[in-house]
Amino acid sequence: MSKTKVLSFIQKYTMIIALVLVTAFFVWRTGGKILLPQNITNIISQNAYVFVLATGMLCCILTGGNIDLSVGSVVCFVGTIGAVFMNKELNMWLAVIVMLVVGLLIGAWQAFWIAYVKVPPFITTLSGMLVFRGLSNVVLQGKTMAVTNEKFVRIFGGGANCYVKDFFNGESLNIFCLVVGIIACLVYLFFAFRGNISRRKAGLEADPLYSVAIKAVIIVAVGMFFTIRLAQYKGLPMALIWVVAIISIYTYITSKTTIGRHLYAVGGNETATRLSGINTKKIFFFAYANMGLLAGLAGILTIARLTSAQPTYGQNYEMDAIGSCFIGGASAYGGVGTVPGVIIGALLMGVINIGMSIMGVDANYQKVVKGLVLLAAVIFDVVSKKKNR
Repeated sequence: MSKTKVLSFIQKYTMIIALVLVTAFFVWRTGGKILLPQNITNIISQNAYVFVLATGMLCCILTGGNIDLSVGSVVCFVGTIGAVFMNKELNMWLAVIVMLVVGLLIGAWQAFWIAYVKVPPFITTLSGMLVFRGLSNVVLQGKTMAVTNEKFVRIFGGGANCYVKDFFNGESLNIFCLVVGIIACLVYLFFAFRGNISRRKAGLEADPLYSVAIKAVIIVAVGMFFTIRLAQYKGLPMALIWVVAIISIYTYITSKTTIGRHLYAVGGNETATRLSGINTKKIFFFAYANMGLLAGLAGILTIARLTSAQPTYGQNYEMDAIGSCFIGGASAYGGVGTVPGVIIGALLMGVINIGMSIMGVDANYQKVVKGLVLLAAVIFDVVSKKKNR
């Protein structure tokens, strides 16, 4: 393999390589504790909100490096509304719908000012961050409100028993979890090879089959490793089901739909996109309204996991989401980034968090490390863009 191909491979899979190296470091430093079944489950359950918010944040960033600073406060406010309604014995599903609608309306409110009045996203969402944090405090009066609906907690991933039932009644392993993992790997292999073959038949540029095969083998091996680890604990956490659903939906939206292509086009060159006849205002509106909807879902997952609502919930959630996007390969200039890349970025942040926690690293030093990792990712993006130019 030529030097150029090696450099191209490293640049293409930089964050995957970084994730492997960071994981290997913490495996060494923790004596393998980070890969214990319970810790693998914790990485998923404790970071479910990051996966959801980062997916929505990617859509905002694609429009030109724009971000949404309000998502943490929106998560808190939506969770507060949900806790209040459920404590008034409102039907659980109706409460869930109310939370999602509130999130969507907040997103649409901010999207209107950004898309149609041209208020800068930074200012609009900074205002939202203050407004909805304040409203959360007003509603809760600075107190904690418990969420006691057991069905809600179980379905949306909070508590100790929020796992998909093993229908095969395995003893030492969760058989249902293994079956789902195997099916998921087979589906991935089917689409990976079918996509490559389809591109070849259409005369489009495609990776060599050996490259696709090597990548597929690595992904399947990693996927089965984590599947077995989950099966050794309690199986599939409900939070994982919601995360996989969101990842699947938005991977399809960003890669296969017209609105997805328009998001990339606006980020690449907004003026050219507008002159080509595309309504860029609608694209911006979609990005921020969608972010509000996903913040609503993250609020549901948050109060379900913590079984309560507090005025302090959601603090720094926006930073976790933004950091995951940039670490996962999204460009600070917009127009570049993928949902799988964002998930890798979120996983990297999750591994760093739990790895340093196991090592007993002070929380303040953890923030220092995450900040430096984020800076390094953005520097890499900026330097790469300069070289390409």
